[in-house]
Amino acid sequence: MNNHVWRWPTVQQASGLSRTTAWRLEKEGLFPSRRQLSPNAVGWLQTEVEAWINSRNQVKTAARSGGV
Repeated sequence: MNNHVWRWPTVQQASGLSRTTAWRLEKEGLFPSRRQLSPNAVGWLQTEVEAWINSRNQVKTAARSGGV
């Protein structure tokens, strides 16, 4: 299992979210929390971001099949 740290450009590309939306979802507890890497750098764990993306895909699939 990969547990790499992704910086914002990779998170944005994978999630399709704007920085503002990711920040808002993170503050609401609906997106993985960033990790402080240094005083001026943050990152997200790849596994957490991928799990969030997979959970969103499951919601879309359930909605299409009438499950949600």
